[in-house]
Amino acid sequence: MPDMKLELVPIGVSDVDRSKDWYANKAGFKLEVDVKPMPGMRVVQLTPPGSACSIVFGDGMEGISKIKPGSITGIHLVVKDMNEARQALVDRGVEMGEVMETGGVKYSGFSDPDGNGWLLQQWPESYRR
Repeated sequence: MPDMKLELVPIGVSDVDRSKDWYANKAGFKLEVDVKPMPGMRVVQLTPPGSACSIVFGDGMEGISKIKPGSITGIHLVVKDMNEARQALVDRGVEMGEVMETGGVKYSGFSDPDGNGWLLQQWPESYRR
């Protein structure tokens, strides 16, 4: 099979500017794109630190702009050190859930202003290839 890289995940937001500000300034995502390629259309893309996959939201994009705000859940951000990653988000003002452990895998959740749900996930060293 040829490579098929996941590089863009659409999410639904109710306010593009508020979401852009939250992801860039609170969650620490890198702003990659904020363009208006045509009248009535705006495309915003941000990337989590160290990730090859970005999120996209905006206005006037067929299908993507119609995603219900807050309907995306369980987006995983895999981290090497749960405590370090979680604390970095707490220090930026992100409300984090407690760390949970399931079969040696650690999780801690947070949500954006619309309620889209994210999980930090840390695999034990023994699970890694």
